[in-house]
Amino acid sequence: MTRTTILHRVPFYETDAMGIVHHANYVRYLELVRIAWMDEHDRPYREYVRDGLHFSTTRVDLRYVRSSGFDDVLHVMTWLEWVAGASLGMGYEIDRDGVRVAEGLTEHAMVDTSGRPRRIPAEHRERFRGLARASGGSRTRRGTVDRSR
Repeated sequence: MTRTTILHRVPFYETDAMGIVHHANYVRYLELVRIAWMDEHDRPYREYVRDGLHFSTTRVDLRYVRSSGFDDVLHVMTWLEWVAGASLGMGYEIDRDGVRVAEGLTEHAMVDTSGRPRRIPAEHRERFRGLARASGGSRTRRGTVDRSR
């Protein structure tokens, strides 16, 4: 399986005046699990940085289903949905005690240190495509469902 899950125990400082996790923190959870996914299935992100490359976030689409609060343990899962020449999309689910809290999609463009788009190296792109198929990615770019499967 080419999905990665991290556990995140919500600290008090991530909650707002209503005692629930502030919505902006969920984007941080997506980044934490995405970096863990790269460590597990590709290569550490720091190696891309060493090579002068970054995956710049170009889109975040997050649907909040239920709230979570202080001391909740969240299961944050990600997988690779799709890959193109210079970009990729990741899918996410965040659960608490088996109940969906949020779900989403992010898109990322490979860029160099000056921010100019760069193609994902061919060997990585092919491996990514295999990982997307193995993880059951079902969307194409912009979150549309791929009906050709």
